[in-house]
Amino acid sequence: MTTESKPLSPTPSVLYEATVRTPIAPLHGEPRVASQMISQQLAGHRLSVLDEEGDWVCVRGADDYEGWMHTGFVARSPAAGTRQSRTTSRISLGCTTRPSGGQGTGRALPLRAILAPDEAPTTGEAIDIDDRPRRFPLVPEAIVASAQRFFEGTSYLWGGVTPWGADCSGLVQSVFALHGLQLPRDAWQIAERGVDAGRDVGELRPADLLFFSDREDGRVTHVGLSLGGARMVHLALGRGGYAIERLSDRSDSYVEKLRQRFLFARRVLRTAQP
Repeated sequence: MTTESKPLSPTPSVLYEATVRTPIAPLHGEPRVASQMISQQLAGHRLSVLDEEGDWVCVRGADDYEGWMHTGFVARSPAAGTRQSRTTSRISLGCTTRPSGGQGTGRALPLRAILAPDEAPTTGEAIDIDDRPRRFPLVPEAIVASAQRFFEGTSYLWGGVTPWGADCSGLVQSVFALHGLQLPRDAWQIAERGVDAGRDVGELRPADLLFFSDREDGRVTHVGLSLGGARMVHLALGRGGYAIERLSDRSDSYVEKLRQRFLFARRVLRTAQP
């Protein structure tokens, strides 16, 4: 994904904090429903509201990505210092829920959505956020396993960040965030992180990131996740979504096109360095 968020100013002030109230909230490039969706935010995640325009708010998420969201998707967070009941938050691994009291309507929550305090999973799985580092450690083998476990079969969706539909950088950002590392939203931004991992795809390690461009100026337009060696998992428009590529397979015309567009690889995990 290469669409850039457009900040209001270099350092916009925060009007107030808000929380996503729906399973998925689309983030738009402009304050109108017909504008392009540039990303998504998930239930329970906190946002900083930077501006208001009618029924729309300009918000910034944990990844510092900014865009416009309709107010129907958010709820204003309690002011700092407000007393709240102490509860351990739970994160969805893909589940359906109902209010713990049994009254009310249930809902389906995608990967990494945060359950409301009164929600209980009925199908699928949700884990305590405090248990996330143990279940999803920040190590290469665990990261590539999560990418395959959660995103297999996912269709390509521009601006999407969940297994219900995602783009290339949405997969990469979501998987690393699940394991505790917040990366930027767009592929070109992610390409600025980490250290050089070289250009030999056969020498790449699990969780290295491969970057590609289909533009004449060479600007990054695509990112994939190395499975080690010449194997890569990604979400690609040319494949319709989830795919595992063997970049050594010169007989595949799509792979050959990828090789021609390959720029470089980056290593964002210190544990993956020598």
